[in-house]
Amino acid sequence: MRNVDAQYNLAGTMDPIYAPSALRSPEALISAIDFDALTQNLVGLEGKVDKEPKTAAIILAGGQGERFGRDGGKQLVEIAGKPVLTWSAEAFDAVGDVGLIVVVCPKERQAEYLARAIDPFPFVTPVVMAPAGDIRQESAFSGLEYVDDRFEFVVLHDGARPLISPELIAHTISVLKGNVDADGAVVAHPSVDTLKVVENGVIMGTPDRTVFWNAQTPQVFRTGIYRRAHASALSDGFVGTDDASLIERLGGKVLVVEGKRDNIKLTVPEDYLMLAAAVHTMLRERAGEQE
Repeated sequence: MRNVDAQYNLAGTMDPIYAPSALRSPEALISAIDFDALTQNLVGLEGKVDKEPKTAAIILAGGQGERFGRDGGKQLVEIAGKPVLTWSAEAFDAVGDVGLIVVVCPKERQAEYLARAIDPFPFVTPVVMAPAGDIRQESAFSGLEYVDDRFEFVVLHDGARPLISPELIAHTISVLKGNVDADGAVVAHPSVDTLKVVENGVIMGTPDRTVFWNAQTPQVFRTGIYRRAHASALSDGFVGTDDASLIERLGGKVLVVEGKRDNIKLTVPEDYLMLAAAVHTMLRERAGEQE
């Protein structure tokens, strides 16, 4: 078998999940990763749109990225030659049932996002821009305003989760379509850490972690119920922690679809290291497939 590390100049790539000491100085490791060497090997996904697509995608890219600590935020930070936002959008472009991609971002930066993350790449699915709100829920509602009645389903995704796969997106949509009594389906993974209930700095209990899941995106909903959920939340002044919570408070049935832990959301610089490790793994797998 080929020496993948040598071929792709990855010998210095350290997986912070197994080597947490790397997080003590993330900037040094980030600068040592030659992502340009990876670009030609990470082949772009092929866009496609079915004849009568039933799903619209809303990609939330409205955050300013204060915790990431880089001017311009995190959506345009590049991984292997592509902005984070581009990676996310390309995954939805490769799902045939997605007939519209709505990118929600700050209004004053729409032209910049288009010029750097959308226009240079060969998207097949129509892409439109929507203005972000002050909070995530307002941004989601803004994106929903651009989804017309042709689309029976709407899928929400964090633009800062660039490693989402078209296969998982399509599977999550299919799960909801296949359960007529369900209103939504959310990608999540089981909690692997011990959880503690804490009050005023004192541990009050240890709940059974087997019933806890870490919610991610994408989250898919029937468009009609999702519109009603937003209207109800707005009327009642309710602010949810994610999109599914708007459905849940109305008594809706939301299914869970098990995802992967590497569906990482880029929030702080340390997350970039984990994304680098995931890219490393992807290259190893693809190199193995080519053997």
